This record gives sequence, structure tokens and C-alpha cells, in this order.
Amino acid sequence: MRRTRKRKRSFRRVRRAAILLLVLALVAACCYAAWQKGAFRLGDPAGKQDGITHIMIMGVDRRSDDVGRSDTLMVASVDTAKEKAALLSIPRDTRVAIEGNGNDKINHAYAFGGHKLTQKSVEGLLGVKIDHYILIDTRAFERIIDAIGGIDINVRKRMHYEDPWDDDGGLVIDFYPGEQHMDGKKAMEYVRYRDGEGDIGRIGRQQTFMKAVLAKLISPDMLPRLPQVIEEVRTSMETDMSAMELLGFARVLKGVQAQGLEAKMVPGSPGFHEDISYWLPDIPELRGLLASEMGRTLSEKEKEQAQKDEDAYFAALPKDLKVIAQKSQGSASLGESAGDEPAEKPMRPKEISVMVINSSGINGAGAEVAAVLQRKGFIISGVETGRTSSREQTTITTATRNTDVFYGMPFPCIIMDGGSSNQAVVNIGLDYRKTGRKDSK
Repeated sequence: MRRTRKRKRSFRRVRRAAILLLVLALVAACCYAAWQKGAFRLGDPAGKQDGITHIMIMGVDRRSDDVGRSDTLMVASVDTAKEKAALLSIPRDTRVAIEGNGNDKINHAYAFGGHKLTQKSVEGLLGVKIDHYILIDTRAFERIIDAIGGIDINVRKRMHYEDPWDDDGGLVIDFYPGEQHMDGKKAMEYVRYRDGEGDIGRIGRQQTFMKAVLAKLISPDMLPRLPQVIEEVRTSMETDMSAMELLGFARVLKGVQAQGLEAKMVPGSPGFHEDISYWLPDIPELRGLLASEMGRTLSEKEKEQAQKDEDAYFAALPKDLKVIAQKSQGSASLGESAGDEPAEKPMRPKEISVMVINSSGINGAGAEVAAVLQRKGFIISGVETGRTSSREQTTITTATRNTDVFYGMPFPCIIMDGGSSNQAVVNIGLDYRKTGRKDSK
């Protein structure tokens, strides 16, 4: 039963990752449109005295046989006076202190203690009080996207991914560059796409997706769709915000759209311990970023506390946890990067981000392969555990221009072209069981 649940988790993770992005904007837009029609009278949103309200947005696939995890987590900061909002994405692999459970990935907090424990973990990381939460039943994702009439996204790079052993019969994601209209199914594929950037790339696509949803929600053709959309949202969300508070936030929606939605991710570095990937936050930079996004600066006392928390954080890391030097400065997640443009010359290893997926069933194989690649100069964006059984051969998928860069690996593998120019995915198969461990050392 445990293995079956793990196999389902990849599919559910997509729904969590995508649907939660709709919530705040979707509810606010529906309320805003209803107010425009005279259906409601707007109230003032409850918030802190400085006018900034922090809202934790998370998605959970709640089932009777599985508590679930919040695999994508965001904090929306809203300043109603300035009609400004910022969205902070917290990678699901972010290593944090979870009260009563030591240090673990932040997405485990929900399984340990629901949204309340998740909220405590987020507050400890960010150094701010979370004022409200919104929790979403993520199984409604496709229905809500279809209810708003789909979304339009400019796909900036070729996106092709196949896994015949995933998704109960095979998964194929295939997008070409250019403007795309996506229904619920296609939108889920877009945010589900896996490449060498790991969580960073996934968050970038989620934020691109969020902006597309926001643009659609304030368009005039939303009005006739309101009844169906509101019903879908009503049955799939839980929040401690009152209807009047939601209506108050709706008032600032058009101002937010006009100024642009600030979307960032937690700055930090990737690291891995055995076959487990972590995102290690830069706490002083994170808290400074959160403040600056809303037009304020940290006080000297806040800076000192941030540095103190950072020192304690790294002192608590396992001694054999490997920290990868490359850092994200919090803005790498704003959609697909300009670095995806094709070029003829092969890139150097230090320019290529590699995601390692251990589908061999061998404990430690992912870490071994990641260590080999790191010694060769590649950037390791993460190490994940895939499905074990049917994948016979180890594969490396990268852009055509970079296939030669991966020749000469000390383990058997098939090198395939596909994906973007500065990324690669190594999927370890059963053949590693026979020869890879011996040869990789």
C-alpha cells in the first residue's frame, strides 16, 4: 500500500502545484466581478497595522487513505492601501524546523500537523506572522481551468517529456514555442513538466501560469462564467477569511494587475543528503527580499535576528549533507528563462543543470550519480526517487547541442536529445543495479 501511494504522489503533486495558484486571484476576481454588478458591498480587509497582510496558500489532495502533503506552498503579501501584491513561492524541498518533528522538508509539515503546523514552519522561516490561510482541494484543478474558459500562455521553449511508466499508462507532454491556449488538461501538463531545473523551473512555470490566470480573470468574458466558477471554488476551498475580507482584497485586484504581480521564490542553494534533495534557504536574503517587495527595509534588529537564525540553521545541517554552490537570488523563477534560446555550440558542464531521478530501486544510487556529475562540473538541481520496476536502462535527456558533453560516463546509459539547452534529466534504470555501482566509484 505504501509503495502504491508513492506512485500516485507524482500525479497528485501536479494538482497541488497548479490549483493553489488560482485561489487568491480567482476568489478575489469572482468577488470583484460580483461587486461590479452590485451584488455585494465591499468591506475593508483585516490586516496588520502597516497595511500588509500575509496569506499562506497551500493545496492538499485529501483522501481517506492518505493524509497528503502540501507539495507547493506560496505566501501572498497584499498591501491594500498601495494596491500592491507580491507572491513568494516556497519550494516543497525547503528544509525547515518543524515543531515537534525536527528538521525536514516543509511539505512534510502538513502530514505531521495540518495547516496550523505548516503555518508555524512558514512563520519561523520568513520571520513574519501569517494572518490568514487558504487551503485548496486540488482535485478540482482541471474543472476550474475549464470553467474560466482556459488560459493563454506564451511557451518560450520546446517542452517535450515522455515517461511510459508514469501516469498509469504513459505520460507525454509536448509543447512547441509560441502562444498556446490551454484547457485544464493542457494547463496541468504545462505545470507538470519536469526538466533539469527541478523545483526552480517548476515554480517559474507556475508563476507564468498564475499571471495568465490573473489576466483571464479580469477580462470581460469572465462575467457569464461566474456562477460555474464560483461554485467550483466554493466546494474546493477552506479558509479562515470571511466573505467580507475576501471582498476587500478583490478591490485591489485591478490595481495589482496594472502594477504587475511581483513573483519571487525563496533564495537559496540546492543540496542533497543520500538520495534526498533539499532547498537550503538564504535566510537574511529571504527576509530582506520579502520586506523590499512590499516597499520596506529590515531594521537592524531584524537583520541581526535573520543572521542569528541563519547561523543556527546551517549548524543543524547533517555534516555529510552536500551543499551545491550555485545560489538562486529569488528571481530565477519568474517564468521560463531567456537562456532557453537554442544555440549551436555545446555548453560547458558548469552551465548545465541536471536533475537526477533514481528509478533503480537501489538506495544511494541517486547520490552516487549526482556525485559523479558534480565532479565533472555539472550543476545538480536535485535528486529525486522515481518509480522502480519497468525502467530497464539509464537515460540522459538533454538538448541536441549538449549530447556529446555527456559521453564517457562511468555507468551504462543512453543519451537522448530533448528538453531545453541548459538542462538535463538523468533517469537511473535497472541496469545500474548490475554495473553502475562498481563503475561509478
